[in-house]
Amino acid sequence: MSDQPIHASAIVDAGATLGDGTRVWHFSHVCGGARIGAGCSLGQNVFIGNDVLVGDRVKIQNNVSVYDAVTIEDDVFCGPSMVFTNVWNPRAAVVRKDQYRRTLIQRGATIGANATIVCGVTVGRYAFIAAGAVVTRDVPAFALMAGVPARQTGWMSRHGERLALGVGSTGKAACPHTGDIYTVRDGSCTLDNGPAHT
Repeated sequence: MSDQPIHASAIVDAGATLGDGTRVWHFSHVCGGARIGAGCSLGQNVFIGNDVLVGDRVKIQNNVSVYDAVTIEDDVFCGPSMVFTNVWNPRAAVVRKDQYRRTLIQRGATIGANATIVCGVTVGRYAFIAAGAVVTRDVPAFALMAGVPARQTGWMSRHGERLALGVGSTGKAACPHTGDIYTVRDGSCTLDNGPAHT
């Protein structure tokens, strides 16, 4: 498999764009309009719709369907069996393909296993969505979200470590792993001294 980035059981429709080094694993399907960046991994039984944009170095784990109107920026992790939606009020007997709500997952975010992202939201940079959470509204950058519906329970560093700052607090905290300094003020978190691209 090391020299075969697209497994023989996968289907990549004509017109799809896959960047260098992107791997597509067993029984996955990439539709013809999809645009996928470099260095990505699409796990087993992944579906990527036509109107989907995926950045570089994205990991989409097993059994994830990325439906139309979803954009995933660079370095995002989509955990096993997490769910995207694109219609707010679906009915089998009512066609609402002209009512898709766009969803944006910003750079570096993590979406845990079995989490659900309800359409029309933006998940901010380096946010961390806990396993099983149901996101129904926009998520701030670096926020830790958990529960049904998801509520913010803390802040996470770019490295994926919990910061010693509570929700509603103001102040500074260091990432326990990297030592990078973060400032929380007025409900938002910023990285003071990290790499320029953050």
